[in-house]
Amino acid sequence: MSRRPMSRRRTIAIGSLALVLLGAPFLPDGDTPPALETAAVPGVSLTDATAGEGAVTPAMRAEIDAVLAEGRTATRTTAGTRLRPAALVRSQVRCADFEGQRYCLHAGWTDSTEDEVVSELAGNATSESARSAYREETGDLSLTAQLRRRAALGPAARAAADRAELTEAARSVAKVWLLRHQIQGVPLPEGFLARHPEVRTGATSGTTTARTTSSTTTSGAARKTARDYPESARILRNDEVAEQTRTYWCGPTSMQMIAWGWSHQRHTQQYWANQLGTTSQGTSISAMVSVTNARTGWDNAAHAGKYIVLDIKDWTYGQWNLLQMRHIVDYKAPVILHPILLKKWYPYLDDNASGHFQVGRGYNKNGDGPNVIRYFEPWNQQRFDRSEPYIERRQQRSAYRAYRANQEHFQHNIGV
Repeated sequence: MSRRPMSRRRTIAIGSLALVLLGAPFLPDGDTPPALETAAVPGVSLTDATAGEGAVTPAMRAEIDAVLAEGRTATRTTAGTRLRPAALVRSQVRCADFEGQRYCLHAGWTDSTEDEVVSELAGNATSESARSAYREETGDLSLTAQLRRRAALGPAARAAADRAELTEAARSVAKVWLLRHQIQGVPLPEGFLARHPEVRTGATSGTTTARTTSSTTTSGAARKTARDYPESARILRNDEVAEQTRTYWCGPTSMQMIAWGWSHQRHTQQYWANQLGTTSQGTSISAMVSVTNARTGWDNAAHAGKYIVLDIKDWTYGQWNLLQMRHIVDYKAPVILHPILLKKWYPYLDDNASGHFQVGRGYNKNGDGPNVIRYFEPWNQQRFDRSEPYIERRQQRSAYRAYRANQEHFQHNIGV
């Protein structure tokens, strides 16, 4: 498969991000470095800004067409459903560059190159069956199963599905830039706000649209650090929780709790399984994000803006903590956590389990102790094996362990 070269603008963006990451110390207590000077528009604060759905520009459409053309070339010479896992990845995973940010089919927004993403996922897919043989499956769709679903479609249906995924991604590029800017200190590109009227300041009120005709994005503006957030915070009602009623329904149950927290109306797990396209093989994180955007209001301007699938492989622990605080305090919206359930990260487990979904709902800086994260846990192993310990729905556990569990998942991405 051919790999298109990175644009000069993308090279600059990655270079800026690399400098930020290299300069960020490892901070297990959740602190972050002193505020950086980052790009902004004079008179417009982006400290709490978020972004809704944007327009698909002609340049974006051309990029989508180019990625689809690559896909047609690859699938003409392969039979996707019969390919070995590594070859399946190489036939299905392709990346698009939207305004200097990279989105990869089946993987999400990432700072890795296309070759790096494909190489890593190919290796993971090859070893996936051996890993799953020693773990309980709780309902996270495996990479191989996800790719075989897409490969099983006819050429026209597969191209339509790829186009829909890439188009949804293109509409969310402003959200990606804002998170890079606010959490990682990456300067915004020239003329960013002029191109993205969907960006809104004051995320907690949703009252101000950050519109400007200026092409300048060079004034200094401090970004928030962990010190700017309260000692603890949480959202979602304690009683709007549920445990998964099938071993492979962590996705529908997490979606049930996310939507229940929005509308205070409870739909069944079967209902959400239908919405998510869940099968006995599980649920994909892209489906979790799409349904959250389509069936709740957490994606509106007064909350998180458009949810995205975000690769956190290269995020520091301090950046991870800051992202959780931003979501809970500024957005007042849940996080779609996507960890791997291993006993070393979750002491309440009796056995190692598969990739999984949880609902992030709060944090506690915990004074002089280590930070903790609050989340809803749909998995109760005792429901399916009475000899195993009970697992509580409302959890308050080590933020560092949660960070490591999400990074150790083969996709290392979350929904925010």
